[in-house]
Amino acid sequence: MKKVIVIGSGFAGLSSAAYLSKEGFDVTVVEKNKQIGGRARNFRAKGYTFDMGPSWYWMPEIFDNFFNSFNYKTEDFYELIKLDPGFKIVFDNSEMTLPASWNEICDLFDSYEENGANKLNKFMDDAEKKYSIGLRFLYNSPGLSITELFKKDVLFNDPKLISLLEFPVLFLGTSAESAPALYSLMAYSGIKQGTFYPIGGFAKVIESMAEICKKNGVKFLLDEQVTKINVLNKKVESVSTKNQELATNFVVGAADYAHIESKLLDIKYQNYNSAYWESREFSPSALLFYLGVNKKLQNLEHHTLFFDEDMEKLSQEIYDTKVWPEKPLFYTCCPAKSEENLAPKGKENLFILMPISAGLEDTEELREKYFKIILKRLEHYCNQDIISNIEYKKSYCIKNFEEDYFAFKGNAYGLANTLLQTANLKPRIKNNKVDNLFYCGQLTVPGPGVPPSIISGKLVAEQIIKSFSKK
Repeated sequence: MKKVIVIGSGFAGLSSAAYLSKEGFDVTVVEKNKQIGGRARNFRAKGYTFDMGPSWYWMPEIFDNFFNSFNYKTEDFYELIKLDPGFKIVFDNSEMTLPASWNEICDLFDSYEENGANKLNKFMDDAEKKYSIGLRFLYNSPGLSITELFKKDVLFNDPKLISLLEFPVLFLGTSAESAPALYSLMAYSGIKQGTFYPIGGFAKVIESMAEICKKNGVKFLLDEQVTKINVLNKKVESVSTKNQELATNFVVGAADYAHIESKLLDIKYQNYNSAYWESREFSPSALLFYLGVNKKLQNLEHHTLFFDEDMEKLSQEIYDTKVWPEKPLFYTCCPAKSEENLAPKGKENLFILMPISAGLEDTEELREKYFKIILKRLEHYCNQDIISNIEYKKSYCIKNFEEDYFAFKGNAYGLANTLLQTANLKPRIKNNKVDNLFYCGQLTVPGPGVPPSIISGKLVAEQIIKSFSKK
């Protein structure tokens, strides 16, 4: 009576598996790919190591809380370093480097405008309250918009400071005007708490969570695609894969919610139909490049954001008109600047992310077009020839997200965190028509991102434990 099948081995799936196995459940994680981790997989090529997805380590308490739940500390599994500088933003004719020290950050704001530090502290006081709310999982009481935090005494004039405070929202899947004020917690974590890096990359975090699962007896079936969830009398009886049928008492859908509903369940058992998913506002997808460069790159930090074009226009192209951007913004990550062995000596493993609207046409010609646009701007900024020094190149875009993760419209981050898609307005974590089927991950509560996904797995595990205890 305590068998659980978890579909998907990303952060949410591993989190739910760990918490359930701790309580004595017999847990099997079924993963379609040959490697666990979902979007947080990594790969190696020609001496370079690349994290495939997440690269920003914010909200460290969430990771700490997870490991503490199993009587471990984060440092029992990996070394966590605070980046200094945390990141850099490149504007049209200038740049801003965010130091790790809060006092230095305040000085930075003062250097841009009068009373900048005072305004920043007021902004962060409010953001910290919302951060505390978020950590207590009270996601059902958002404000209307992040812009409400810019009250008269917290109204910044300098557009660079505004961009710095708003940029995390872009990757939450909406414009700053549409994001609930609660999501200022991202600015608090990334700026006030700081930006961290786990030695070994995010794949090391996945490896650590999987280690806890295995110690608790969790079994992993890799390269095993689920093809059907079999329901009888409003209960899942088994899960079919391409190779076998697995009897179970509970199912946790930690893969793409829309895929599970539309492809693995009969229509009569679906929480949401295809029209529902088509009507949802999705966060961005991304065009990614993984590059092995045979020399060190100048001027780039571990994290560098290129906001040297119009952010507002890009936001409209992603969320309103839904077209390929005319002048894209992009982000680069050079983790070998913090961990040298991720690239051969004297070389750089460069990760590039360009946010785009989900569901766009994805062709090799388009990928190459934007590769040239980005590299031209990178070469100008670094004052170096980069293209002729690339000895490894891999692109990844909408088609890959669809193929590898069955991601709806090839989205990279999940649902946009608009007011009407926040908290209990997100897809439910429990199936309304099947008693023992639950969902976790970036398309349900609390939302997209690594820390929320870890929380999501915990919330589902708690529901199953509670459901079982009632029997």
